[in-house]
Amino acid sequence: MGESSITRRGLMLVLSSPSGAGKTTISREILKEDDNLILSVSATTRPKRPGERHGVDYHFVNDAEFEAMVEKGELLEHARVFERRYGTPRKPVEEALNAGRDVLFDIDWQGTQQLSGKMPKDLVRVFILPPSQEELERRLHTRAQDSTEVVKSRMAKAADEMSHWDAYDYIIVNQQLERSVEQVRAVLTAERLRRERLLGLEDFVHRLRTTG
Repeated sequence: MGESSITRRGLMLVLSSPSGAGKTTISREILKEDDNLILSVSATTRPKRPGERHGVDYHFVNDAEFEAMVEKGELLEHARVFERRYGTPRKPVEEALNAGRDVLFDIDWQGTQQLSGKMPKDLVRVFILPPSQEELERRLHTRAQDSTEVVKSRMAKAADEMSHWDAYDYIIVNQQLERSVEQVRAVLTAERLRRERLLGLEDFVHRLRTTG
């Protein structure tokens, strides 16, 4: 038996950022090139939009079903956003981690805090910052083509979100997309090698020291 006797427990990679900082684009790029990383699929009470698929984009449930999931402890985190509820089902995440697969979460600071309270050893927290306030505002105008008032509201919310930067393990300033993607990959590679995640490592080292 050799290195192949070492297996690994999966990890939970959280990417958070204010709207417009690039979190969704970075997530898409990371997922595209890593077969061992899957995106956490949230449960939500909002209606399905055209083209969305149940179980792929979201788990679409009604209010009573969502509340039952909360009461049974079936959600790792949950929140209310604009009168709709969103949450992360526990079972598929735990199944992935036990199988050695990593799970990517695109959630905000409050959701991250809830995950930290429930599964801290499995969690890796990355916060994406814009390079400047001016660039964030430019991206919001370009991306959404919203009115000036809407962009102002998003900027105010972004300032509040960025105040929680110190609750994260890693900070990436998204000046250039390709570099930011590489930095997230570097974090993922390093965290996959953490001693605590490697199952069977102690026995493997013991054999190395005693064989012969």
